Amino acid sequence: MIDLSTITLGQYASRNSWVHRLDPRTKLIVMTAFMVFIFFWNHICTLIVSLFLMISVYRISGLSPCLALRNLRSFFWLFIFTFIVHLFFTEGRIIFRIPWLQWTITEQGCCMGLFYTIRIALLIILANLLTLTTSPMELTDGLECLFSPLKKIRFPAHEIAMMISIALRFIPILLEEMDRIQKAQMSRGARFHGSWIRRIRSIIPIIVPLFVSTFRRANDLALAMDARCYRGGENRSSYQVLIMKKQDWLVIAGSGIIIVPLSVWG
Repeated sequence: MIDLSTITLGQYASRNSWVHRLDPRTKLIVMTAFMVFIFFWNHICTLIVSLFLMISVYRISGLSPCLALRNLRSFFWLFIFTFIVHLFFTEGRIIFRIPWLQWTITEQGCCMGLFYTIRIALLIILANLLTLTTSPMELTDGLECLFSPLKKIRFPAHEIAMMISIALRFIPILLEEMDRIQKAQMSRGARFHGSWIRRIRSIIPIIVPLFVSTFRRANDLALAMDARCYRGGENRSSYQVLIMKKQDWLVIAGSGIIIVPLSVWG
């Protein structure tokens, strides 16, 4: 059985921490900057330091670090796949050989597999931290404000921000729906254990109802927005006006002070 309770991506955890009170644009800028620079860091120690920093931010935000680790369990298959690919297909000094498969395990392969596994884990933790500390409405307003300069070239800033916000909001809803369908299929005698072939076949009775439910929810949302006379983002105002405070500028400056030495080191 697929454990869906460990996936928290897209969910918002209401807390009274200063991280939650930050301007959403600040969190978007800082998180995006870290995600971009992570792809340029080539030293595993730099990633480990960044990982501990993110865990510390979880504690400051009033969130349990176990929440981040529990969310990583859902992507365990991705970590194993990434590690195995680099383990067997990276050239270097051979430390072990599998004769009947003609595969070799190299020292560089172990290092590269661990490096890319930590990089993917760090990206997931960052994305999860952003959604846990920022409500969907704040995320929409922040994205729209950051995209607003592009309106001069007719970029649909409001529509893109709305789409991203709805997509993130639908993640926990679809996970709950998938869990409900899975339990319903189990009550009808479906088995989700056994060989890989049986597991793949058992996914079909879940995927088909999930797609039907997704399209139905999307249609209901479109009808609800149309009933409320939603006609796009032209000349739309915001109930809460975003204002960058002193603490927001301090966080941005502090993040830059952290990123620059890590980039020089990594």
